[in-house]
Amino acid sequence: MTGYGRAEETIRGHHVTVEIKSVNHRYFEFGCRTPRGYAFLDDKIKTYLQSRLSRGKVDVYVSVETLEDAPVEVLVNHSLAEGYVKALQEISERYALRNDLTAMGLSRYPDLFSVHKTPENEEEIWSAVSQVLAAATDRFLEMRRQEGERMKADVLGRAAKIMELVAEIEQRSPESVSEYEKKLRQKIQEMLGDTQVDEQRLLTETAIFADKVAVAEETVRLRSHFEQMKAMLSSDEAVGRKLDFLVQEMNREANTIGSKCCDASIAYKVVDIKAEIEKIREQIQNIE
Repeated sequence: MTGYGRAEETIRGHHVTVEIKSVNHRYFEFGCRTPRGYAFLDDKIKTYLQSRLSRGKVDVYVSVETLEDAPVEVLVNHSLAEGYVKALQEISERYALRNDLTAMGLSRYPDLFSVHKTPENEEEIWSAVSQVLAAATDRFLEMRRQEGERMKADVLGRAAKIMELVAEIEQRSPESVSEYEKKLRQKIQEMLGDTQVDEQRLLTETAIFADKVAVAEETVRLRSHFEQMKAMLSSDEAVGRKLDFLVQEMNREANTIGSKCCDASIAYKVVDIKAEIEKIREQIQNIE
């Protein structure tokens, strides 16, 4: 599901900002952008987020600003300094020049000094980032929860519509058998004229037709699938993949009903059922 969460806080001399964004994805896909020198945070952030969500393409942006002056160490390249001094003395002696070399003058030569910043404590940095990450994740998940509630309402509304169509099919199916029996009787009578209709044969043919077009098993399974769907949507667990499989089973039952029916009104209802199932399937792709 899509979501966004942001948090920032100053902790122990570090101003930390964390932003989390996600878009729909069948699996968990992670991307992280951290400041230079803080790449060690990437795996820690990924592990933390994986413990709190299972699907989505998630991008995380982290900013760490050190507010306090960090101690630095300035080192002298003595080998290079000796080389510069020796070279300048040689120039002074060879060309009879005054040797007015000073430490300040020598410092202007490149690569003589190197500045080293004292490494920051990674555990301390992670402790600060993890607190802000947790707050951003809470807001991120709350937004996803609200979107999930809207999706749940939409899916259940479509499920209710499908159940109405199933009820209409269950009511219509016996009527189609009765109509078939009447049409068959009428056709036989037209063919035989005054000859008496073989009632037993008529009943047998009607029974064969009824068995052929019976959809009670399929409608019962459809109802069962939707009850399972309602239970899953009320669960606190990640059910996206289970729902995806369940929708495939619903579509299979609808196809079976469609292949059995010889009644136009039932066929139209099956088309409507499949259209609603497809819309549910599209929504479920966004559910964790």
